[in-house]
Amino acid sequence: MIRLDGEECRDLSREWLVTNGLGGYASGTVAGPNTRRYHGLLMAALRPPVRRVLLLAELHASIVGADAAGHPLTVPSEMRLDGTLPAFRWAMEGRVLERRIWMEQGRNRTVISYRMLTGTPATLRVKPFFAHRPAELHRTERGAPDVHRLAHGWQVSLDGTTTQLEARPAGAVSDVVAWIHVEHEAERERVLDDEEELFSPGVLELAIQPGSPVTIIAGTDPLPDQWSTADSLLAARRFEHDTITALGDRDHDAMTRQLALAASQFRVIREGGEQIEQRTIIAGYPWFADWGRDTMIALRGLTLAAGYPDQARQILQTFIDDLDQGMLPNAFHDPGEATEYNTIDATLWLFQALHHYLEVTGDWDFVKDELSALEEVVRWHVNGTRFDIHMDLEDGLLTATAPGYGLTWMDARDQDWVVTPRHGKPVEIAALWYNALRLMSDWTSRTNGPVARFAMMAERARRSANARYWFDSGGYLYDVIDGPEGDDASLRPNQLMALGLTYSLVDGERARRSLDRVTEKLLTPFGLRTLSPDDPRYLHRFGGDHRSRDAAYQMGIVWPWLLGPYLDAHQRIHGDPTVVARVLAPFEAHFRDAGVGSISEIFEAEPPYRPAGAIAQAWSVGELLWHARRYTPR
Repeated sequence: MIRLDGEECRDLSREWLVTNGLGGYASGTVAGPNTRRYHGLLMAALRPPVRRVLLLAELHASIVGADAAGHPLTVPSEMRLDGTLPAFRWAMEGRVLERRIWMEQGRNRTVISYRMLTGTPATLRVKPFFAHRPAELHRTERGAPDVHRLAHGWQVSLDGTTTQLEARPAGAVSDVVAWIHVEHEAERERVLDDEEELFSPGVLELAIQPGSPVTIIAGTDPLPDQWSTADSLLAARRFEHDTITALGDRDHDAMTRQLALAASQFRVIREGGEQIEQRTIIAGYPWFADWGRDTMIALRGLTLAAGYPDQARQILQTFIDDLDQGMLPNAFHDPGEATEYNTIDATLWLFQALHHYLEVTGDWDFVKDELSALEEVVRWHVNGTRFDIHMDLEDGLLTATAPGYGLTWMDARDQDWVVTPRHGKPVEIAALWYNALRLMSDWTSRTNGPVARFAMMAERARRSANARYWFDSGGYLYDVIDGPEGDDASLRPNQLMALGLTYSLVDGERARRSLDRVTEKLLTPFGLRTLSPDDPRYLHRFGGDHRSRDAAYQMGIVWPWLLGPYLDAHQRIHGDPTVVARVLAPFEAHFRDAGVGSISEIFEAEPPYRPAGAIAQAWSVGELLWHARRYTPR
């Protein structure tokens, strides 16, 4: 359990998150006010995991005692994260009130339950406010909601979306229509639209006393006749129990258990295509959907290390089924929007994900069934696919020079400005390409396939890379070679992939020197800097408008997911498993910051290493869980 005291609860930078396995969620600040457009009590995924709409935005609640005076529930005196369920407590007028929030798995339904822990009976007065708009857009104009009174609440419809809000047990319902104007501080800091209008159909007044919880339920469909708060909470607890049980029989430390609980929030259902239901991974909350690159990198931790190999297979199948011109989707989108195939590395990470899947499960039949698709991937990359991605016939390395795009994971851009284009032959692409060819050689050897061809291509790529990427005067690897302006000697963490993937591209003394330089200049307590502080372009703060944030995103800012490749390389070169515990240790304190109980997307690059970006990021959690399970002694 994670516990925050009253002073910690006042910090607006601390946020909570609960999810429903569909891509929907509820989220807000621990302090209470919604500071983001993405904050709300019911963010439904109407076509899982996308088409997210904010339905129920806020509940304004107060306790009314014998004196008839209302005492608003504002900043809590304590917050606890018990498993994945946040609980908030208020001490006032001799009473202690607790509110728990959870979502039902597989349903766009949020449950907000209030319990009087101590004190005399009172009335809980609740006024709900609705938004009914897409997650990323504020409602700036008042619509005309269609409101129907229910026995214990209301049905609210607006712009083609409907919310059922009910109270259990029943209480007094007053139809007092109101609009409020709200401002979101975090959006203002991001120099984005920060104001909107919210609608309330009325007020609920509910009797509350010790031993008798009062519950507000908001969802996109009516409650079943036999629904109960106790059964709903039991199901939520069972989901948490199953999550921990999936880790296996060993006695796991608190770090591993918390990472496993955080991991459960990213594994979701995807609807669409020929199959009614597929599996995928949400890249991050609150604004990301499912991304191919993030999924392939995070998969080993979020599924295999977490004890869900069947879901790993389903996720792999979801993405393999959408291969096109030898490319894995980089991003799925809402209905009517085209799937994006604008990455050079997502497809190559697929080979790593398949290797880890086979390593953990031994499920050769699955990999064998996909070999023809994987051979087609190689063929497209040799001959050429989108964005002029192709194999250079002179050295056997992959290259991409299409202007105006950032095709690697360093893909930040603002309109036509690509911050880190990295055109040419990025070092991690050489490593991933070499690994794809080596793995294809391994796998086809089990089927009497064209082993020699893949082995020869791999060896040619390895020789070329070892001859070209070493930057001798710096003692590390070039970040990009054969770019429009020549070879790029920027000291970045991408070279870690050449040291620590399944098959290392660079070994021996060069690998040790490269790792030493990365450790010296890029390693921080929360991940790897994306550029050396010695570089005049280095930016260590993250903030301001979209352009300012993108300018720093991969020009110094720290990324926790890079600790995965770093630890892979460190283990291969030094074989010291104790380093894993030392690297993971700072995140125990981070569980109490930003997205409480999860791992942030990024951190600023200098002390105090302020967390930023998304409050919960799939590959941040996944890579840490993979290494916590794989190397931490028990």
